[in-house]
This record gives sequence, structure tokens and C-alpha cells, in this order.
Amino acid sequence: MSDRPAKHSLTLHGHRTSVSLEPPFWRAFRQIAEADGKPVNVLAAEIDDARAPDTGLATAIRLHVLAWYQAKAQLGA
Repeated sequence: MSDRPAKHSLTLHGHRTSVSLEPPFWRAFRQIAEADGKPVNVLAAEIDDARAPDTGLATAIRLHVLAWYQAKAQLGA
């Protein structure tokens, strides 16, 4: 299995875009969306809306995944 980034299509606020993420980050992102009861596109749009203008969407998603798992670790889950 390759850990090279792969492009994934998303729809954010009605506009198509793509994001390149490594397979482990994409799997974790999908798991987080499922755990939060949201479609992937909705979670991606929320992350997109909250990111700093100089932060790319892929980076913002990776940071969201990291923060989500760190929060779970702190709760002992």
C-alpha cells in the first residue's frame, strides 16, 4: 500500500474541489466524519471555513485529524 498522497474530490458550498491526502489521513478523516454524524463534504466545508487564509485545505484537514485524535487520547478513549 502506498502512503503517497492521493487526490479526493469534495464539494464545498456547492463548488467542486480536490484535496490530496495520504491514505491514513483520508481514512481517519472519513472515520471522524462518521463519528460526528456528518458527511465528509460537510466536515470538509466546516474545516475550510475555519482555516487561516494561508493554510491549505489538505493541511487544515491533517491538523483537524491530529487534534481530534489528541483530544480522544486526553480523554483516555
